[in-house]
Formats: sequence, C-alpha cells, structure tokens
Amino acid sequence: MAGLAVDGAAVIRATLPTLPDTPGVYRMIGADGRILYVGKAKNLKRRVASYTRADGLPNRTRRMVALTRSMEFVTTHTEAEALLLEANLIRRLLPPFNVLVKDDRSFSYIALGEGHEFPRLMHHRGSADRHGRKRDLFGPYASPALVGMTIGALQRAFLLRNCDDATFTARTRPCLQHQIKRCSAPCVGRVSAEDYAAQMQGVRDVLTGRSAAVQAEFARHMMDCSDRLAYEDAARWRDRIRALTALQSRQDINLEGVLEDADVLAVHAEGGTACVQAFFFRGGRNQGTRAFFPRHDGDEEPAAILAAFAAQLYEGTPPPRHLLLSHAIPERALLAEALTLAAGRRVEVEFPQRGPKRRVVEHALTNAREAHGRRMAERSAQGKLLAGVARVFGLPKTPARIEIYDNSHIQGAFPVGAMVVAGPEGIQRNAGRRFHIKDPVAAGDDYAMLREVLTRRFGRALREDPQRSGGQWPDLVLIDGGLGQLNTARAVLDGLGIAGVPLAAIAKGPDRDAGRERFFLPDREPFRLEPNDPVLYFLQRLRDEAHRTAIDAHRTRRLKAMDHTRIDGIPGVGPSRKKALLHHFGSSTAVASAGLKDLEATPGISAALARRVFEHFHG
Repeated sequence: MAGLAVDGAAVIRATLPTLPDTPGVYRMIGADGRILYVGKAKNLKRRVASYTRADGLPNRTRRMVALTRSMEFVTTHTEAEALLLEANLIRRLLPPFNVLVKDDRSFSYIALGEGHEFPRLMHHRGSADRHGRKRDLFGPYASPALVGMTIGALQRAFLLRNCDDATFTARTRPCLQHQIKRCSAPCVGRVSAEDYAAQMQGVRDVLTGRSAAVQAEFARHMMDCSDRLAYEDAARWRDRIRALTALQSRQDINLEGVLEDADVLAVHAEGGTACVQAFFFRGGRNQGTRAFFPRHDGDEEPAAILAAFAAQLYEGTPPPRHLLLSHAIPERALLAEALTLAAGRRVEVEFPQRGPKRRVVEHALTNAREAHGRRMAERSAQGKLLAGVARVFGLPKTPARIEIYDNSHIQGAFPVGAMVVAGPEGIQRNAGRRFHIKDPVAAGDDYAMLREVLTRRFGRALREDPQRSGGQWPDLVLIDGGLGQLNTARAVLDGLGIAGVPLAAIAKGPDRDAGRERFFLPDREPFRLEPNDPVLYFLQRLRDEAHRTAIDAHRTRRLKAMDHTRIDGIPGVGPSRKKALLHHFGSSTAVASAGLKDLEATPGISAALARRVFEHFHG
C-alpha cells in the first residue's frame, strides 16, 4: 500500500510545474481510466500540491491519492465558475470519492408551451427545449402528484387545453374536457387567440404569486354578470373562483418567516449516512418536500455534505432567490456567487440562527431526522431480504445488484424489453433500461427478444467495464420465465464468454397463480418456496416491477406511433394544413389514398402543396 501511495503522490507531484496559479477544476484518474474525484480550486497549483503531503491527509484522501495514476485540469476565470463546472462534472461522471446526490427522480414542473397559437398546459420533466418547442417552466415541484393536482385546479380556473398537438389538430368538435368545463375548446374556435392569451397570462400570474389580483378580477367579472342578470355566466365565474381558492388553500402553506421564493435545505447525518430534506417555496406557496440521501464517505462532516449537495442540486435546476441552510457551510459566499451566476440574478444563501427562519429550518431538520430513521429501518429489512435471496439461490455473497428482465409486445407489434435493477436501497430506477427490439425477426418471439436484450446489455458491459470494477455488473440475473428463458440467457452469456454471473428464472405457477411460482437454476431441479416466505414476496415484487416497466415501455411506444400520423413529415404541411386535410378527408389513411384532384379541392391546400402530398404517398 505504501508503494501505491508513493506512486500516486509522484504522479500528482509531476503535474505541479505546469499548473497555473489560477482558479480551475481538477480530475484525479485511476489506472482503468475511471474518474476518482473532481475538485475545484481558487489556486490550482496550491490546491493540488496539498495532496503530496501525505501526513496531513485523512485516510479517505490518502486512499484516493494512492489510486491516482493521472490528472486532468480545466482553468476558469473565477472560482464561482469552477464551482459550477465541478458540480456539472460530478453529476455527470459520478466519481466515487465525491459526495454524490443520489436520486432517481427528476424534478417536476408545470409547463406552458410556446410556439403555438393556443399553447397547452402540461406536466413537464427534463429539458426546457424539446423538439424545438420552447416552454415556460414553473417549479420545481417535489412530486408529480402535486403537479397533477395543481394542473387540474388551473384547468378549472382558466380553461386551458392539455391535449397534445396531434389531438388538437384532428379535433372536429369539443371533447369531454370542454363539456366538464376544463377547456375553452380552442381546437374548434370556441375562444379567440386574444382571450386564450389572457387566460395564459392569468396562469402565469397565479404561478408567480399574484393569485390575489387574479381572484379579484374574477370576482369583478362575476359581479358584473350578476348585475346584468346573466346568472349562468356568473355561476361559471363563481366556479372558477372556487377552483382558484381550492388551489390556494392546498398550497398556501407559507410558514412564518419563509420568503416568497426560497428553498430550505437541512441535513441530518448519523451512522455514516445522511439525509438532506428539501422544502420548496415558489410564489409564496409550498411546492412540496423531498428527502435526498447523498452518497458520501462515512467520516464526512454534515456541513461539507450540505455544501456539496447544494452545489449539485441546482445543476440543471433554477435556484430560488433565497436558500436557507441548516448548517454553516464552508465558502457560503462562494456558493451564493456561483448560484447567482447560474441564475442570472441575485441568489442569497443564509444560515439563520434565530427567529422565524430558524424555526422553518428546525422543522426541516426534524423531517430530515425522521426520514433518515425510516431509511435505516428500510435498509435493515432490505438487507435481510437480500441475504435470503443469497441463501435461496446459493449465491457466494449477499447480492448488491440484482437485474430483472422481462419483455412485452402485442402479437409482435412494438416489442420492447425491460431491465429493472434492485439492491440495498431498493429499486434503483435510474439504473434500469428499456430496449426497443431492433431485429424484426425477434419481434413476437420471446426467446429471440430476450436474446437480443441480454446480448446488447452484456455486450456493452464488456466494452465499458471489462474488469467488472465499476459496480455495474449484476450479482444475480433474474428472468421472468421458465426453463426456456433460463437456457436462452445461459447461451447468451456463454456466447459472449462471460462466466461467474448467477442466473435464475421465475415462472408463474399453475393458472398463473401468485404464490406457486417455480424457480429455475442452471443444473438444478426446479423448486418452490413456501407461500408465506418473505423472500418469495420480495422476488414477486421484483418480477412484477420488471413486468410493469416492460408494459409501460410498450404502451409508450405504441401511443407515440398512434400520435404520429402518416401526414407528419411532409414538407410544407404544418399544424393548420394537417388539420385542414384531416377535417376534409377524415383520416390520414384517406389522405394517403386520395387522388390529386381531391387534394387540390381541399380548402387551404394549394395546387403545388396538393401535388407534394400526392407524390409523398405515390412516389
């Protein structure tokens, strides 16, 4: 070990003559090319030189230095830019010696589409720019359920559409959403573009904290209708006021002392693990809470965990104007400067020690402590179940990573495969994969589909991690199926030259009776577990999760294909002309079979465009 430490320190020492005395980011790289650690520095040369003095380093850092075989550097103009780049690289590269924000759910937002005469109101995750269509995003919200509840209330109050563009284009009469007073039916001209734009502005006002002014305006409209004896119109405004009031009553949990636009982050660390509880407030409304469990070294101080977490949390997520922290973190001013740079406006980072703000932070700390306790109890139970799996299948050790596979299709159409990953933390949703079956011969053949999925999965593993040192190889592969599926998986691994990966298959019982499943292992007779065995319930849950994931992937692929009509992709045919063709002919199939004269007779379709459409289908 001492020799390794000398080698690592010598590698680091050799980089010093070329390093500048400027801010930047450095990466420490192991023998297999894997990034071990990403760090930022106000002075690169001085910071990197500190790793060569082994006597003053903690054990974890000495271990990291010992494994270092090369380094990479990027200089920045300021230390704040270095902090932002560091957070970006950590989220992307997941180096094992950094504190990592581990969370398999992206944040949810309410989105108002742009680039359309009548934009839609929708739940959004991911990039703000999809398929070239820009969107106004409001959030983040801690849970999709809260977004769905909020969108429902906004639809009742402002009557915005939530259908996709293909459905909107194809409508010839108002849908059920209009009948139940949740949409103003812009698809069939029941509302003007100007009035719809005013409704959109009302939603923006509510989502940015100006709901009182909107509600007062609704009240004026209701009274005006009442004065004119237009009682039905007055009742409609009354219902919209009630929807807005219901939204405010559910979300105006503005704890005393919390600013209108603020996040509260509180960390509780115990037993080598930590929980960070986040409260999100936007526009004066509580938009939910979420507990995070960052990965870190057991000796890391809570303040250091919180500092690293806060920098990474806002990588790709707009920071609030105020950030309230439970601990006095190192370099708090630097974090504020970096978040200000990322947001393009001033962001204040506070460590309140008394008063109303501190009471809110203490409330978050209590939630963090309770969430941490629940997580520890769950991990203990999960560890016992994984030990039971090792016993049942005769594994050499308790599995840290189980991969479960299943397929889904309807008579060979839209075939997909799914891989679900489970471990000590439960289902690891960000580690799972969905496979679109590419081989047309495999579609509808369960064995061939499984063969393609496993070949792609383990072929990639061989290319990316042949030494099996990256933690991405399974300790058990569990397949939904029987002896045939097991033999197929065995043949794939043998063909790739892979040994030492345990295989098992779980087959449904007679009449697909849950509780009577049979298990298949290579070179062993099939067996059953006792119906009340907790390990059986655990394996059933894993199998069902893979089955659900495969069905969801299949359904998503099928719905996307349904949304994409045969008219899409024809140059010059945008939403309005597509709508004209569908209204005139009734379906995209009828458009494809129409003659040139019929196409030319379509309102809004020129002779040149009609010929282009005709040639698109008839060559």
